[in-house]
Amino acid sequence: MDERLTDLEIKVAYQDKTIADLEALVRGFGVRLDQMARELEQLKNAVKSPEVPLGPPTEKPPHY
Repeated sequence: MDERLTDLEIKVAYQDKTIADLEALVRGFGVRLDQMARELEQLKNAVKSPEVPLGPPTEKPPHY
């Protein structure tokens, strides 16, 4: 009986560590996802109104 209790305690300890590791991983992904969402929004805004024009609108491309 004592050995079964020890085995269960060991399993719970491993599960607690696994849960903590997974929680840290998910939190890290959440931070990265938030950062990427902000960057995507910045890119969308930059495309809507570029600060630097890509080139004169009447100039032909170099391959002409």
